[in-house]
Amino acid sequence: MEKSMFNFQVDEKRCIECGECALECPAGVITMDTTPQFNEDGGCFRCQHCLAVCPTGAVSILGRNPDESQALAGAFPSPDQMTALIKGRRSVRRYRDEEVAADLIDELLDCAGHAPTGVNAQGVLFTVVKERAVMNALRQEIMERLGRLKESGGLPEGFVGQYMGGAVKGWLEEGRDIIFRGAPHLLISSAPKAAPCPAQDTLIALTTFQLIAHARGLGTVWDGMFMMALSLCPDLAGRLGIPEQHLLGYAMVFGWPAVEYHRTVQRGPAQVNVVS
Repeated sequence: MEKSMFNFQVDEKRCIECGECALECPAGVITMDTTPQFNEDGGCFRCQHCLAVCPTGAVSILGRNPDESQALAGAFPSPDQMTALIKGRRSVRRYRDEEVAADLIDELLDCAGHAPTGVNAQGVLFTVVKERAVMNALRQEIMERLGRLKESGGLPEGFVGQYMGGAVKGWLEEGRDIIFRGAPHLLISSAPKAAPCPAQDTLIALTTFQLIAHARGLGTVWDGMFMMALSLCPDLAGRLGIPEQHLLGYAMVFGWPAVEYHRTVQRGPAQVNVVS
């Protein structure tokens, strides 16, 4: 059985007629009539829940082969491992002078691309600096532009101006890179402004990237300093290739850490409001 637009197919030799695909479909476009039936005009979300929930791998959609998906049985980290990853993750501000291999960056971004998005819009764009030479040129340009703003009195009053002024001073007087922390790579998330939840989608995507990056031994830090600099150099987003119709989410720098942490910190208790 095949539908042209969504290419929904059922391998009847594998199908055990359990109905899980129909029960799980959030759009309600799959019904059971001995075998699953697909409503082409019903508003499929393209979530692939039907492919993922089928116990025998009988369902395919969007041209995806279920046999090429990763099996989940026994593959998830233990609760203790996940807790250690979340509690043990630190904001890294010291990096080795070493690039992360491009294929590893691609692998991490591919994983982060599985982050949930509102109404499954899947519109998040990752803008990444993969080469340290490109990163160094960007770092130099931003510091020069901020320096000119400081000299001309063009930095705004308030904490943005204070932070950027301090960054320029640290760069010129001590050679300290307060904005990028010497990291070799930069990642910016953005999403179409017309998406249902662009701001939330971009932050969820970066959080997902951060967790898988730390699981692979990399370090990251949410780069609010760069976001401040970007607000003072608004033309830079377009030059980096970010579409004008996109909402900027946030920025993160990453690389191999030059610091090792040995234990979790002790926070909490969590602030909780229980509704009764």
